[in-house]
Amino acid sequence: MPAFLATVLGLILPVSAAAAADFVSGADFSDLGFFESQGVVYRDAGQPQDGLAILKRQGLTCVRLRLFTSSAAQAQADPYNYTNNLDYTLPLALRVKNAGLQFMLDFHYSDSWADPGQQTKPAAWTNLTFTQLVAQMRQYSSNCIAAFKTAGATPDYVQVGNEIIGGLLWPDGRVGGAFDTPAQWSKLGQLLTNAITGIRDAAGPQAPKIVIHIDRGGDWGGTEWFFDHLLQQQVPFDIIGESYYPFWHGSLDNLRVCLTNAAARYDKPLMVTETAFPFAYSTNIYGIPATTNGQVQYVVALAQTLMSVPGGKVIGAFWWGAEYQPLPGVNLGGCENRSFFGSAGDVLPVAAAFGQLAAPLRLSASSAGGGLTLQWPLSGAGSALTTTMHLSPPTVWQPVTNPVQNTGTTFSLTLPQDPAPARFYRLQPN
Repeated sequence: MPAFLATVLGLILPVSAAAAADFVSGADFSDLGFFESQGVVYRDAGQPQDGLAILKRQGLTCVRLRLFTSSAAQAQADPYNYTNNLDYTLPLALRVKNAGLQFMLDFHYSDSWADPGQQTKPAAWTNLTFTQLVAQMRQYSSNCIAAFKTAGATPDYVQVGNEIIGGLLWPDGRVGGAFDTPAQWSKLGQLLTNAITGIRDAAGPQAPKIVIHIDRGGDWGGTEWFFDHLLQQQVPFDIIGESYYPFWHGSLDNLRVCLTNAAARYDKPLMVTETAFPFAYSTNIYGIPATTNGQVQYVVALAQTLMSVPGGKVIGAFWWGAEYQPLPGVNLGGCENRSFFGSAGDVLPVAAAFGQLAAPLRLSASSAGGGLTLQWPLSGAGSALTTTMHLSPPTVWQPVTNPVQNTGTTFSLTLPQDPAPARFYRLQPN
């Protein structure tokens, strides 16, 4: 629903306002409990706060948590690389729900990190036959969802695998390269379909949306190859998820091309399920500096890219490693420099900017010094400001061509006072 304003004899009269945006603005906060156990403190304006409460206050709407199959012994021996098992993730998920946030569960189907370079089968599943592995995927996925549901933390979204461009549970479900065969795609399809069946069985009528996640946000060719093959297996999923990091995956224009083509070809909702940008220890990336202000600039450019995809097909974005802070003695791979929090624990401006992706799309106005200033949130990045002299049909809306300014969380422009008795403004999709 567009947002309108009317000006009559210099007075600003609200005509209507847009409903709340349904865009998902999320953060991966999987290691919140781990960092807290190491004495890390999260702060807002210098005051210690619960990290999840800070996210909520900044406008974010969803938290993503990964899930490993690791044992208690593995988690104790190497907490950073193995801690995210069910015993750890279940209470954290309940905290997410109690904070008033949505919850995305990210199944890795591995004892530790699963990504394009490693999809290692859980140690306890190593000797299973393929038939047993298919049954295990259904049973394990179902049992996990049942546990979250019983605890009062049913996920709103579930990723079935993490960055699975090469498949999962190698070598059984591996695809690509020497494994790019009909037999291997059939195996991957069976594994995913049975996992999804288990998830939906346990969740009941309020089943979570199912996300299939790859790491090809800047690569349309790779995306097309994967999802063309996957859809031939009739895997019943809801959302296409992409990782996109500008320092690995190319320019935002590459992302725009990939998402636009995917939206047209597959007619499914899309999410950027992982992204981030550094605030330190990096050179400029596509002209954006690695500073706290640069992070905000990146969010603005990302918003304009995502919301320019026709049909509103992009429904969400998640910042990865949002909870990271420096930990002496732990190699965090530089992720602590891409966080929502600075080295002293204070929340950075990027969090508020990212939260604005889900802000209600409302056009507001103020009058001062003989001019009219119109303002709208970052959730309107894909919208154009238009104007008309009357609302009687046929109404012709003309684009407002004055330059638009951005503060990181809002767009605005100032117009000279119009001598016309009335003028109406609205935001409409580009």
